[in-house]
Amino acid sequence: MMKRLQTREELLQGLEVLRELRPHLTNDFFFQTYEKMSEEGYELHAYYDGEEIVAVTGIITLTNFYDGRHIYVYDLVTKNTGRSKGYGEKLLQYVEELGREQGCEKVTLSSGLVRVHAHRFYEEKMNYEKASYVFRKSLVQ
Repeated sequence: MMKRLQTREELLQGLEVLRELRPHLTNDFFFQTYEKMSEEGYELHAYYDGEEIVAVTGIITLTNFYDGRHIYVYDLVTKNTGRSKGYGEKLLQYVEELGREQGCEKVTLSSGLVRVHAHRFYEEKMNYEKASYVFRKSLVQ
């Protein structure tokens, strides 16, 4: 079952899985940041195996000059104990379907350089193309 997480209890359950990708997230920081992000359109969705959340994705629908209307995937993580069971594939297929329903042209995501297994999953299993590198510069000294 796929579900958008909305209640505090649901979000806390999703946070436990999200921490496997983003271990720095404390409850307070998560909820403070989530509140701001959700005002901008961020949504956290989960894939359930029975009553248990086994994978989560954080997404937003955006429009820009190079991807048109698209869903941007901020987060996509499968619980460590649920890896290689197809949960990530089902969750990303769900995101793609959401995009189609919303009239999006693409699904776009960024993945850290060290996440080689994730890159193989995106390219070989899910047929995503490696379109660019992401560059960033900290403005905080």
